[in-house]
Amino acid sequence: MTCKERRKQKQDEKAAKLSEDIISGKVIYIPYKERKKKKAKPNRKSGDMTPEEEMDSREDLVERTTKLYRVLLPGLLEKFKRIDDPRQPNKVKHKTTVLMLYGILMFVYQSGSRRDANSKLSRAIAFKNMQDIFPELETMPHADTLARFLETIDVEEIQKCLVELLKELMRNKKFKNMLVNGRYVVAVDGTQKFFRNYQWQTEALQRHVGTDKKEQYYVYILESVLIFENGLVLPVWTEILDNKDWRPEETKQDCERKAFKRMAVKLYKIFGKGKLILLGDGLYATEPVINICNKYNWEYMITVKEGCMKHVWQDAQGVIKKNLHCEKTVQWGERMQVYKWVNDIEYGSIKKPKMANIVFCIETWIENNERSSKKPEEKTTQYAWISSREITESNVFKRCTEIARKRWRIENNFHVEKHDGYEYEHCYSYNWKAMKGFHYLMKIARFVNSLVINSEIVATHVSESGISAFFQKLWLAISGAELTHAKIRAAATEKFLWRINIDNIFKVSQSSG
Repeated sequence: MTCKERRKQKQDEKAAKLSEDIISGKVIYIPYKERKKKKAKPNRKSGDMTPEEEMDSREDLVERTTKLYRVLLPGLLEKFKRIDDPRQPNKVKHKTTVLMLYGILMFVYQSGSRRDANSKLSRAIAFKNMQDIFPELETMPHADTLARFLETIDVEEIQKCLVELLKELMRNKKFKNMLVNGRYVVAVDGTQKFFRNYQWQTEALQRHVGTDKKEQYYVYILESVLIFENGLVLPVWTEILDNKDWRPEETKQDCERKAFKRMAVKLYKIFGKGKLILLGDGLYATEPVINICNKYNWEYMITVKEGCMKHVWQDAQGVIKKNLHCEKTVQWGERMQVYKWVNDIEYGSIKKPKMANIVFCIETWIENNERSSKKPEEKTTQYAWISSREITESNVFKRCTEIARKRWRIENNFHVEKHDGYEYEHCYSYNWKAMKGFHYLMKIARFVNSLVINSEIVATHVSESGISAFFQKLWLAISGAELTHAKIRAAATEKFLWRINIDNIFKVSQSSG
């Protein structure tokens, strides 16, 4: 018998045993919901046969997105009016709302820098069309004017306006059908924004890199995002770490865990008690973080590794070695998952012990390697989480695979913001306050764009072109030629019932825009 025949025989035997286990109930079979793959740009000519057809298509796209903008932005712009303006009234050329709207549009239409925004948004045709969509845009500012304005105001008010918009949507039950057990799923994680080899501001964090331990200064940010089953990811709150109170050799620098304590207070004010499921990586598998979750009655599924919560990990491994744990096998599509969990592991002080629930998932699958060796290869990986709820046979798959593993979407969100047009890693200003202001405006633009592409009214356009190409087409439609102004103004004032897609109907993955 050849090697190929032996491998085929083993696979057949394994498949037959698996079928028997599924029939007997020893293994639970759960159909795999395949994630929609990124859609390649179509390799074909344009479907518009005449210039008239192309203009009709552009106007239809702008009309539909105009209706969405007029639902989302007017209330937000009204909130901006409450920001204190320190400028002299008799010398003000651009209103606060105009400057804030300009800053949002910089990122909505994905300008890579202040210089790019100046040349892109000030085009006569684009400005004329945008005035039909946004009547508040009375004048066209210069990006440097916005930068100077951000240096003088309380930029935290910008972020508070975004939170108020989110809370309005929550009160209006726009996300009601996308919750998990009546709770919002929020993932938190930190990422670097940019670094320099010199200290441009005292707030920048400091580190030593390389063999010569050369000083380097950088900006690090803790982000939180809302995650929904249909692929929608929305920014919630941002904590920018700074060293304003740091005294070398006396105090410690700001860090991600310190920032999370500040962020938790903000998340509590947004979502309240008992309305949140927190997802985090191994950095958050600590007693203080769990104490915060318990204080606010939040559920959590936090990734845990061998070095995290050592006593809990070691106790769980000891129970598993003695075969006293609970176990369940799930056939998830073509992937075999073996769950092992231990509930009620004591940790903390002897006088006031606390209980932890830990679950491990060993997943195996066959990688076909069609582009390389062309030989099937068995792959294995292991996951582990600390769970707020007791793990049972009935909830282990949902809590681990359908909830905890959604944490990757915040990583995916970072990728989108850094590489798909939002220029997350660009500072836009070396003034610390202005840098923060531009960052908050970028998050608002990301928030608006995410809601737009997940709305029913533009689903056909998004499905046909993909998310990144959708925004390129939208900007081309606005800047390419004068549109029928009466039609755009009519769309801006038309009453419109906005619906979010509950199901992910897009033929592209969230990573593309």
